Amino acid sequence: MVVGAHVCGTEGDVSDDDAGAPFGGGGRKGDPASGADGATAVGDGLRRRRRRRLLGRSGIVVAVLAVGAVGVGWAVYAKLDGNITSDEAAAAELARYEKERPTSLVRGAQNVLLIGSDSRSGDGNARYGRDSGTERSDTTILLHLAAGRDSATAVSLPRDLMVNVPDCRRPDGSRTEPAFAQFNHAYEVGGSACSIRTVEKLTGVRIDHHVVVDFQGFKELVDALDGVEVCLRKPVDDKDAKLKLPAGRVTLDGEQALGYVRARKSLGDGSDTDRMDRQQRFLGALVNKVQSNDVLLNPVKLYPVLDAATSSLTTDPDLASLRGLYDLVRGLRGIPTERVQFLTVPRESYAGDANRDQLVEPDAEKLFTRLRTDEPVAIAAAAEPDPPTGPGNSREPGADGSPAPTFSGNTAAEDICE
Repeated sequence: MVVGAHVCGTEGDVSDDDAGAPFGGGGRKGDPASGADGATAVGDGLRRRRRRRLLGRSGIVVAVLAVGAVGVGWAVYAKLDGNITSDEAAAAELARYEKERPTSLVRGAQNVLLIGSDSRSGDGNARYGRDSGTERSDTTILLHLAAGRDSATAVSLPRDLMVNVPDCRRPDGSRTEPAFAQFNHAYEVGGSACSIRTVEKLTGVRIDHHVVVDFQGFKELVDALDGVEVCLRKPVDDKDAKLKLPAGRVTLDGEQALGYVRARKSLGDGSDTDRMDRQQRFLGALVNKVQSNDVLLNPVKLYPVLDAATSSLTTDPDLASLRGLYDLVRGLRGIPTERVQFLTVPRESYAGDANRDQLVEPDAEKLFTRLRTDEPVAIAAAAEPDPPTGPGNSREPGADGSPAPTFSGNTAAEDICE
């Protein structure tokens, strides 16, 4: 397009004698046919004819460039669009139970369930263990996007949280019985639809969209970003997680990042709570990496990120296209990192089994209420390894004028080494 515009604006660059030359020879000073020494009837006529030919040629150039650009653009769009898998089965199951699902209370607010699957099926995933034919939600995050798109709140749901799992449809078409079980049991027996229904019954929050990503997709996304920086207080040598890292600031590639967010034996106190805190900080570092590299505004950097991000995604049908994803994320680019928040739902050891979790009430219900009504969620860094069991004060008052609760968490703006 630029070349065509440049050619159109240059007179006399192409003559009859130079028509076959790649860029044209131009008229020589003193040549009557060129009109270089003054305008004559013959020179004006030749120049007009040359200009018409030139415009015709440059029009062809513009047309070819335009068609080429559209062709490449469409090919790229089709490639990325085709990467995404639409979760039609989940959509059908959720439609079956539409009448019992919560309603959205605030127009424009969005709630997205992000599920990290521990599936061993698929390219590159077999190395992480035997494929038993089932999969569980290794990580589940409820992401709330405020109606004004001025904040994003990511709430981790422990996989060992004891919850009421409804009757769900198995992959073979049979149905399970309702059960009081660990949260990740829902995904294991009934996939994303069962997880969504379980979360909605637990929180009263309507899930508008869901995204499932597996191990391979996570690794490819990190590699497409040229790694993500984390901070380690001491060296790590974990054979099970395939990690051997020095202390201090370290940039992790995809394989290392997967080991980092999944490790339990060599990092922290070995608890799932500690691991969720580490996952949240990693996600904050990833958000920073995307923004600091201007990935969203740089096509050269954006394409490999989009290719990696979409290749291992399974989403609800409304998100299963580039347009659907764009409509969801276009309002997120302006959210400052200090307003991208991460926290874990208030939890404590389950009374019946210290290796399981249960919600801390009324704290958990206060959090769910704020998500349902799109009220600000205030967080503060925890002074202790486990989140506090009681609410504190914040600058945002509750609906009844009482102090709003403050939850333990962090933001994407926090320095990873502080």
